[in-house]
This record gives sequence, C-alpha cells and structure tokens, in this order.
Amino acid sequence: MRYYTTYDSPIGQLTLTSDGKSLTGLWMEGESGGDSALRTHICADLPVFDQTIAWLNAYFTAEPLPELPPLSPEGTAFQHAVWQLLLEIPCGATTTYGALAQRIAQQRGSRMSAQAIGGAVGHNPISILVPCHRVIGADGSLTGYAGGLERKMWLLAHEQNVSRHQ
Repeated sequence: MRYYTTYDSPIGQLTLTSDGKSLTGLWMEGESGGDSALRTHICADLPVFDQTIAWLNAYFTAEPLPELPPLSPEGTAFQHAVWQLLLEIPCGATTTYGALAQRIAQQRGSRMSAQAIGGAVGHNPISILVPCHRVIGADGSLTGYAGGLERKMWLLAHEQNVSRHQ
C-alpha cells in the first residue's frame, strides 16, 4: 500500500509519500510526481510522516536537525549512488555536477559525465531531505530545479542564513 500526506511549508505545500515504513517521496507543489501521488495513494498518519514533519519543522525554523527519517526512494543503483553523495553535502554548502561526476568516477573507476549526474539529480524523488538544491553549475549558476529556480534560490538563501547564525 502507498500513503501520502501534505505539509504546508514556507515554499508552498509539500506532498510526502511512504510505503508505510519509509519516506519514498517529497514533492513541491506543481512538481511532477507530487500531483500523481494524491491520485494513487491513501492519505495517512504514519510515524515516518511524523518524523519527516519534525525534520521539516526544524529545517524551516533553523533549529538543529533531528535524524533523517528512514528513506526509500525508488531508483537505479546509479541514481542511489548519486543521491547518497547529495546527502553528504553540508547544509549551507553547494557543489557542482562536475564535482559529483568526479566522485562517482573515482568510486566506479571509470569516466562519468556531469550530464549523467544531472539526470540522476533531476530524478531525486525526495526533495529537500536529499538536497539536490545544493547542486549548481560549474560557473556557479543555479541550473534547473524540479521545484523551480525561485524555490532553489530560497532554499539556498535560507541555508546560508542558518549556517551564518550557527
């Protein structure tokens, strides 16, 4: 069974999805995936949603973050490797697609393109908690973001303010 709930955040309504034990998705209003979740899932009150909402409340109010809830995004082994690297980007910091490509290439012992990394980052189904918004272009530009560039700018500015005050 698949479940969902919603969360009202400073950047709009977020849709959270779960398999009943782990968080499987977190989409922003208007982002593909979130709207379809409401049609294919059952609204529920689950412990994983409580954990996720506690994490989001702390994130948006600049309080110390609790442990992440259990995450179970659906994806390929390559996507999971990229998403794991996203989890390692500190709050308030950014990295580039090229830098992530170099790290994956080192792990795999083969070449990797920034475009391949961009594809995996773009298919991250758990926004904010798996911080794909922290990945920028090689020239420092804010490249595409499924939640919209305005939200990406907001999230990065929020994290910069938080890290300056800690």
